[in-house]
Amino acid sequence: MKKILTLVATALFLWSCGPQKPVTVTVNNSTSTDRDGEMVEVSMSEVVRALQLNDTARVVVLDATGAQVPYQITHDDKLIFPASVKAEANAVYTIQPGVPQEFEVAAYGRCYPNRLDDVAWENDLTAYRTYGPALQETGERAFGYDVWVKNVPQLVVEDRYNSELNPETLAKIAELKKTNKKAADELYKSVSYHVDHGNGLDCYKVGPTLGGGTAALMVDGKIIYPYCYRKYEILDNGPLRFTVKLTYDPIAVGDNGNIIEERVISLDKGSRLNKTAVLYRNFSGEADVVTGLVIHPENKEAYRAEAEKGYIAYEDLTDNVKNNNGKIYVGAVFTAPVKEAKAVLFSAQESKQERGDASGHVLGISEYVPGTDYVYYWGSAWSKAGMNSLDEWAAYLDNFSQQVQHPLQVTVDYGK
Repeated sequence: MKKILTLVATALFLWSCGPQKPVTVTVNNSTSTDRDGEMVEVSMSEVVRALQLNDTARVVVLDATGAQVPYQITHDDKLIFPASVKAEANAVYTIQPGVPQEFEVAAYGRCYPNRLDDVAWENDLTAYRTYGPALQETGERAFGYDVWVKNVPQLVVEDRYNSELNPETLAKIAELKKTNKKAADELYKSVSYHVDHGNGLDCYKVGPTLGGGTAALMVDGKIIYPYCYRKYEILDNGPLRFTVKLTYDPIAVGDNGNIIEERVISLDKGSRLNKTAVLYRNFSGEADVVTGLVIHPENKEAYRAEAEKGYIAYEDLTDNVKNNNGKIYVGAVFTAPVKEAKAVLFSAQESKQERGDASGHVLGISEYVPGTDYVYYWGSAWSKAGMNSLDEWAAYLDNFSQQVQHPLQVTVDYGK
């Protein structure tokens, strides 16, 4: 009799609770401009708890029309999805149990040991790479981020590496060089990612500089250039966000002889800029941290340095100005106060002996607070993929800076 009463009580409890309500996410845009495709983050643990999900249950994210929205569960227990919100308005999304549609991967990257340990990644707008220990062992000095331009939303980096590094093709090129250099050159150009085969190419020159937006400590006015990463860990790999953690060899700065730099870089679908958090472990002194964009001699004056607005920008004429490769726009946006933003040119001796043919950097300079993350954004655009001028690029960065300062406000009703 006791067992029957228990079953009845349980049934009455479940009946009184009724179906589990969906989680409702209200996204508010307090700014005067439309916000389209920005990632919203919600605690996945709270969603699971609210929806009473088991280990195998899946969810869907729906917009106000009931259409599914792509989402991703990140390494730090966030459910992220792109939200579109009109100026000074709200948009409402719901999360509920269901079978999600398949959406195309729009953010992806990996390490390429067959290309000297490059870590390369991309989204639907642009692509990047950073250099690894195998390159450092060759003695080549490459400190900064590299930019790969693209003009299609599809992922292209994997195909570019596969084409450039195909062992059979490389062997054939080597063989042709012995008898027919012209044919060897033509075959190389037909597979090289330094040639535009219809979706973009690698035509950005980094060398021994900060490249397209690398951060570095600066002590007594001297930049402490970081070398190649020592270890990497990919934390997120699509479909909407790529995240990698990079750890560097110890460096000496003043009396600190064991400073270890860690970077966490994330790139979201629809964004031209990587969010990056830099931490210098074991550092307790005073120093500035700089973010730099390399200046090349072909275009020394084509930059913007806006400390108060929180961004820097540069128009690069590519590594072969006469090859009709367009223009590459690089820039950085800062979350911390910027003490100074300016162009700093190398001395004639430094340029020739230490920095290749680079002329200097556009720098954003901030105070580094030991034990904390230095957080900023860096990225690029291409004149053959919708960015038409330095003024337009500066406006993009200015608007991005405003969005960083005025993030979308997210309110979650867990249906409790």
